Amino acid sequence: MSTASRDTGADPGTDPAPPGEPDGSPRPGRRLTLPPGARPYVAPLALYCVTKLVGLTIFARLLEHAGDYRTKDPRFGGGAHWWDVLSTWDGWWYLQVAQHGYDPKPLQPLPPGGMFTVQQNSVAFFPLYPGLIRGVSEVTGLGLFGSAILVSVLASLVAAAGIYAVVSALAGARAGTIAAGLWAVAPGAGVEWAVYSESLFVAIAAWACYCVMRGRWVPAGLLAFLAGLNRPTSAALIGAVGLAALVTLVRRDGRREHGVAGPVYAMIAAPLGLLTYITWVGLSMGKLTGYFTLQREGWAHYFDWGHYTLDVLRNIAVGRNNYLFAYPVPDLIAFQLVIALPFLVALMLRRRPPLVLVAYALASIVTVLGTQQMFGNTPRYLLPVFPLLLAPAAALSRLKWPGLTVFFTTAAVASGWYAHYVIFELGIP
Repeated sequence: MSTASRDTGADPGTDPAPPGEPDGSPRPGRRLTLPPGARPYVAPLALYCVTKLVGLTIFARLLEHAGDYRTKDPRFGGGAHWWDVLSTWDGWWYLQVAQHGYDPKPLQPLPPGGMFTVQQNSVAFFPLYPGLIRGVSEVTGLGLFGSAILVSVLASLVAAAGIYAVVSALAGARAGTIAAGLWAVAPGAGVEWAVYSESLFVAIAAWACYCVMRGRWVPAGLLAFLAGLNRPTSAALIGAVGLAALVTLVRRDGRREHGVAGPVYAMIAAPLGLLTYITWVGLSMGKLTGYFTLQREGWAHYFDWGHYTLDVLRNIAVGRNNYLFAYPVPDLIAFQLVIALPFLVALMLRRRPPLVLVAYALASIVTVLGTQQMFGNTPRYLLPVFPLLLAPAAALSRLKWPGLTVFFTTAAVASGWYAHYVIFELGIP
C-alpha cells in the first residue's frame, strides 16, 4: 500500500475527497441529480411532453381559427376560452361529480319517441377520477377545472412512464421511448390532457401489466382493483390479470417461482373495485342491473356482439351515413383505425408478448368493437390498448434520431387536428 493510502485511510483505487471536503460531502449549491432509478424515464417523458405540447398548440390554433366553440353550449363543446372545450361533454359530468357527488335515483323514464328512454345520471361515471379531482382541489386550492387538468397531465406522465417500462422490457429502451411518443400522437390522444379519465386508466393499466410481468402480484391486484373504480372497461384489465395469475397457479414452475399467495391475492382483489361500484349503483337505484340499464337506455351504449360496428363499417364503405351517431370525419378516421387493427394485432403477436398484454389487448378490442357506442369515438376507446404500440415502436427504433425527429414533428402537428380537433369539434368525444 502506498504512503498516500496509509496517510488518508483511503482504499486503493478510490478517489480522495475533494480539497476542503475531507468527508467527501457535497458542496453547498452542488447541482442536484436525479436518482438512478428515475433517469431512464427522462427521455420518454421529454418526448411525450414535447409532442403533446405541439399537438395541443395546433389544437388551440385551430379552435381560435374556426371560432365555432364560442357559439356552442359550454356543456357541449363550447366555452369562453379555447381551453374550456377540454372540460365539455364527459368532462362536464366528471366536474359535476367532483363538485356535488352522486345522487343515485331509481331510473327515471323519459317521454316515448326519443333516442333515450331513461334520464341520464352521473353514476354512469366512475368515482376514482372525480374523487382525485376533488382531493387535489381541496389540497392545492385550485378550482375543479385546474385540478382536473393537473390530475390528467400527471396521470398521463405516469402512463407514458408505464408504457416505456413495459415496452423497454420487451424491445429495449429506445423502443420504449418511442412507444411513449407514439401514445402522445395516437388517434384519440386529445383526451389525455383533458377532463377525461383515460390517462388515469392507462397509468393504472400499464403499471398493473408491468407488475404482472415482474411477478409482483400484490401491487398488480391493487392496481386492477383501482382500475375497477375508474372505468367499466377495466373488466379487460381485471380479466387479464386474473388469467395471468391463474395460469401461474396451474403451472408447476409458476407455483415454484411465484408461490401461491400472491397470484391468489391478485385474482381475488382485482375485480373487487368494479364489482363494488356496480353493486352500489344497482342497490341505490333499486335494481341490481341498474348501471347497465342506465348505460343502455340513457346513453345507448351496450354490448351487442358487434352488430353496430358492422353496420357502420358497411355504411362507410359505400359512402353512406345511415346509422346511429353518424359523424363523417371522426367516423372515417375510426374506420381506418379499425381496418388497421388486424395488422396491428398480428404484429403484436409476432413479438410474443407476455400473456397479460395479449389478454388485455384482445379483450379490450373485443369490448370496443362489440359495443354499440359512438363509432367516431373508437380511437378514444382504443387509446388504452397500449400493447399495440409494441411492434411499431420496435420497428421505428431502427431509425436514427434525425428520421425520428421528422416523424414525430409531423405526427405531433397532425395530431393537433386528427387526435384533438376532430374528436372535440367535429364529433363528440
